[in-house]
Amino acid sequence: MPTILVHTRTTGYRHASIPHGVRALRDLGFGVRHAEDPDEFADALGQRPGAVVFVSTTGEVLTDAGRERLAAYVDGGGGFVGVHAAACAEYGWPYFGELLGARFAGHPAYQPGRVLVTDRSHPATRHLPPVWNWTDEWYDFDADPARDPAVGVLARADESSYTGAGTGPAHPLIWCRHQGAGRVFYTSLGHAPSAYEDPAFRTHLAAAVTWAARADS
Repeated sequence: MPTILVHTRTTGYRHASIPHGVRALRDLGFGVRHAEDPDEFADALGQRPGAVVFVSTTGEVLTDAGRERLAAYVDGGGGFVGVHAAACAEYGWPYFGELLGARFAGHPAYQPGRVLVTDRSHPATRHLPPVWNWTDEWYDFDADPARDPAVGVLARADESSYTGAGTGPAHPLIWCRHQGAGRVFYTSLGHAPSAYEDPAFRTHLAAAVTWAARADS
């Protein structure tokens, strides 16, 4: 399994699930370098980790050097995985919005709903049923990442299955794309600590990181 660089700095809301996410990645067999300090993160990028994983980062979390090195890393062929509130980070850095493909725009209350798995050919979704019952914060986004034809939306929300939805029928939840020579994966799921104990979600997370790191070939 590849060694990955996990960044969990927050300057906004901090999810209680962050340590559970880091622990799950270790339990899944990845070599994990966990960086909260932005200078440590920037330095660690120079060691070319197999993938970079942002676990529920919020707010402005990177230094100028970290931004420069992360962009060079991904554009040069590195893998990036954003989990849940990673879409709530680096609003002041346009590149990061392009990297993810969309940004967080709000969510209703944490509640049960249904995930519609629209592409089961990807390693991160092939184990999931076409309709997956799940409980989470159902993130709304400021744009549909599928406006970019290079983006593959793997799962969408069934907005009829929960209250307070605000995106529309094409509501994306999970997608992947390429940035330069790099691979990018984003899953909006993973709000609660219990998510990281769920076997289906753990398989989803492991496969996403493995794909981003090109360790699936």
